[in-house]
Amino acid sequence: MQIESWLKAACDDAERRGLPELKPLLETLARSTAALRAADRGVRAATAAPTGPRTPGNQARPDLDSE
Repeated sequence: MQIESWLKAACDDAERRGLPELKPLLETLARSTAALRAADRGVRAATAAPTGPRTPGNQARPDLDSE
């Protein structure tokens, strides 16, 4: 489910239940979830990026050169 869809459904449900004060909390949760998902995608992209051949100018782990 998309965050925007979830947020709308959750806010609508809170309204139906007579709990409009939940809306700011739900919006904060939605923003936090979006930020965490974006950060996770960034980490996954960084760790999955191909490193290419190890040449003097392109070393994936320069600390291993002494091996």
